[in-house]
Amino acid sequence: MRWSIDFPISPLANPISHSGKVVSLGSCFAQTIGARMQQVKFDTLINPFGTLFHPFNVVELLESSIFQIPIDPSGIIEREGLFTHYSFHSEVIATSPEELIERYTAQQQRIRDYLQSSSHLILTLGTAWIYEHESHGFVANCHKQPQSIFTKRLATLSEMEDKFRTLLHNLSQVYPQLTIILTLSPVRHIKDGIAENQLSKSLLRVLCGNLEKSRFPVSYFPAYEIMMDELRDYRFYKSDLIHPSQEAEEYIWEKWQQVAFSPETQAKIKEIHAVQTDLGHRSFHPNSASHQKFLQNLLGKLERLNADFDFSEEIVEVKKQIN
Repeated sequence: MRWSIDFPISPLANPISHSGKVVSLGSCFAQTIGARMQQVKFDTLINPFGTLFHPFNVVELLESSIFQIPIDPSGIIEREGLFTHYSFHSEVIATSPEELIERYTAQQQRIRDYLQSSSHLILTLGTAWIYEHESHGFVANCHKQPQSIFTKRLATLSEMEDKFRTLLHNLSQVYPQLTIILTLSPVRHIKDGIAENQLSKSLLRVLCGNLEKSRFPVSYFPAYEIMMDELRDYRFYKSDLIHPSQEAEEYIWEKWQQVAFSPETQAKIKEIHAVQTDLGHRSFHPNSASHQKFLQNLLGKLERLNADFDFSEEIVEVKKQIN
């Protein structure tokens, strides 16, 4: 008896390898997949402006970085002696407006530097529901300001598609080597309502489908569909019943590896995972001959891998344990 449906996912025409950098922006899945890629030695930049849920915010911060557009000072707000901005997640804070502007400018430069040498840009879309400030326009975060100064609405497909097509055109002109990977966050935005979340995700999925058919190098990874179909059970959610569980994240990561990486890159990742497992081993008898031999073998593996990946810190730590 079958208890779930799995479905084939076509591999990327231009798979990710360790030779190029990767930028991962957007909703929670951008953070999750980016962090896992960092763990296996991909040079990955993850959400330098914090988590971004709406396509408008992703487009705005990318284009402001590409074209070095200064921060709009009218969007800076103070909360409990700290300063943030309506275009950022609440984790991006500073002790003064000047420091915030300096951080913003530095992160813009960081994005430009990464995109210049990146092979792939991962964009994860979370919701089509948007909050608009009465004077600032659309915001990434309301920062616990009075709800009376915001209007909530559902972005239309046409306005999201127009903004994205302009972004993709600009990216293709400035960074022609980039492949764009779109995905929908598997996190359920049920604070908007169950039906409203499905409506939002449906719009975003149509947006991704339309962009896939455009002239730009765009691919789609079905993280949301994997969660909704292959993992169609609340046991694959955390206790909040909103975020995927550790097991679900691991399952989606395995699917991602099969789709996004070449067989050669997958083989390298297995080697990296193996030495990381060894690095996590803790012996009850660290000075025993058997454990010292284990450390010598581990050191040899690390030094061999260090020719392609940066294991310098791990090598230092292992050497400290060898008598």
